[in-house]
Amino acid sequence: MIPLPFLLATPSPTPGLTPSHGIMAALLVAFAIVHSGLAALRPWGEQRIGARLYRVLFALVSIPLAAVLIIYFISHRYDGLQLWNLQGVPGVAPVVWGLSVLSFFFLYPATFNLLEVAAIQKPEVHLYETGIIRITRHPQMVGQVIWCVAHALWLGTSFMVVTCVGLIAHHLFAVWHGDRRWGQRYGATYSALKARTSIVPFLAIAQGRQTLVWREFLRPAYGGVTAFILLFWWIHPWLVGSTTALGW
Repeated sequence: MIPLPFLLATPSPTPGLTPSHGIMAALLVAFAIVHSGLAALRPWGEQRIGARLYRVLFALVSIPLAAVLIIYFISHRYDGLQLWNLQGVPGVAPVVWGLSVLSFFFLYPATFNLLEVAAIQKPEVHLYETGIIRITRHPQMVGQVIWCVAHALWLGTSFMVVTCVGLIAHHLFAVWHGDRRWGQRYGATYSALKARTSIVPFLAIAQGRQTLVWREFLRPAYGGVTAFILLFWWIHPWLVGSTTALGW
């Protein structure tokens, strides 16, 4: 996933529909195929090389691709047509930052099991129905949409629109793909979970199928996400400057 908004001085935009639009679209498609493909192959792969080694393989393939996406996005975020420019409008910057911070609390629910993420413990597939899952069954999709709204609002370029379309399309596919994989694995248990949750945030709560339990959000994992956000805010100027200097 691409981190926090890049609210530094606006570089000179590259006018027109530049080749970077197509390159970004191709990178997003490649990442989606690899990421979703490896997720689909997880049962097959774990049977052959084990859960820990498969998680390591997943990371070794996915993380470099994600890094390339992030670097290319930062370098070309102002490419193309300037469709709108709200950066001088009072109140827009705090809204963008606020939405970006909110998106991270949806994007990273996997931090509940950091030892599994790092493959120190045996990675498992967990059926959660607590905390943020009560709000939406697919928090990463919701977080990505919020992130895209925030960045599109700030940048306003055709390159950003292409990026948003690709990211949201991938995550919408992941919603269907995830429901399908979990349904095949857990059958009636997952069907019951689906009946008590919703994809649209707060819909299941509004319909009385779910209730919020606020104490479930008092977990170290949410503190970890907060620390992660603060770290990115602190290194944000360096990250943008060093990435732009690569000249991709």
